[in-house]
Amino acid sequence: MQIPQMSSVHDCLPFFQPAPGNRVGRSCRRTFLGRIAGLASIAMHLPLAGCIVPAGTSGEVDLVWGRRGLSDGRFQKPRAIAIDPDDQLYIVDTTGRIQVFNADGQFLRGWKTPDATNGRPTGLEVDAASGRLLVADTHYFQLLSYSLDGTLIESETLGGTQGTGAGEFSFITDAVRDTSGNYYTGEYSDVDRIQKFSAEGKFLMQWGSTGAHPGQFVRPQSLAIDRQDRLWVADSCNHRIQVFDARGTEARLVRVWGEFGHQPGQLYYPYGITLGENEDCLYVCEYGNDRIQKFDLHGRSLQVWGRPGHAAGELFQPWGVVRDSRGRLHVLDSNNHRVQRVWL
Repeated sequence: MQIPQMSSVHDCLPFFQPAPGNRVGRSCRRTFLGRIAGLASIAMHLPLAGCIVPAGTSGEVDLVWGRRGLSDGRFQKPRAIAIDPDDQLYIVDTTGRIQVFNADGQFLRGWKTPDATNGRPTGLEVDAASGRLLVADTHYFQLLSYSLDGTLIESETLGGTQGTGAGEFSFITDAVRDTSGNYYTGEYSDVDRIQKFSAEGKFLMQWGSTGAHPGQFVRPQSLAIDRQDRLWVADSCNHRIQVFDARGTEARLVRVWGEFGHQPGQLYYPYGITLGENEDCLYVCEYGNDRIQKFDLHGRSLQVWGRPGHAAGELFQPWGVVRDSRGRLHVLDSNNHRVQRVWL
């Protein structure tokens, strides 16, 4: 793997960082409808070139929905979120249920993964080209493929055998497909690596190992693919982002940035990532810092939203973030058992 010369990107302009909230404060578990103005004033937009602000008030929460429970439309610690071209949200929780909602939180349909006794999936991705929902069935060492109506396509399952060999999985975390239909999967535990498979599911290559050097990983939790087929990796326990070009016969490291911390520009367990519409910015969901950060593609922090707590505009160990066709972010507020919708 080729590793370029890296330069520091931690010269971000200072901006307001709110004091942490109280995790054990008053719980807010009612469903909120309509606009909730002014509750996310902790966010500040830095008008830097190259990142387009959506047509809403930056940092404004306009919908909070969901509550704890086992019935349709409720959640038990949701662990992953994906979105399709029709702005339908796919959410899996710790019961192994996959529920589908419209962008306003209305329940549409749902189903369960084959088994969740050993643990639940921690990664979801909609592949629009094939009309498939990819499910990283983490504790069963396999990648499941569903049609968007919930039909399991067993012939498209990858893995299923625990191990560190080619085509085997430890704890698989996420999967994406490139413009040629190739799969990229992340995994951790016995080995921290990325594997690449052909559109037919044939193993092609792998890279990475456990460690903190560029090109190594400690729990690559979330993946994203851009229009140039570069792979973006949330290297969660290294508190950083890595970008690779793996179109050839080996993976080339394009960029790496991030470091542990609580200040703007720093990261604390980045668990979810999604690219902006024009791929000129990256949104990062931080499980440890209870916030969303918006970065330019070189790691410069543009905006911070969220803080610990239970009220609207506050988060409790969020796991994921997706962006809809109108530019709104849907944040999986996991330990509050809900979703928040915000403009950033």
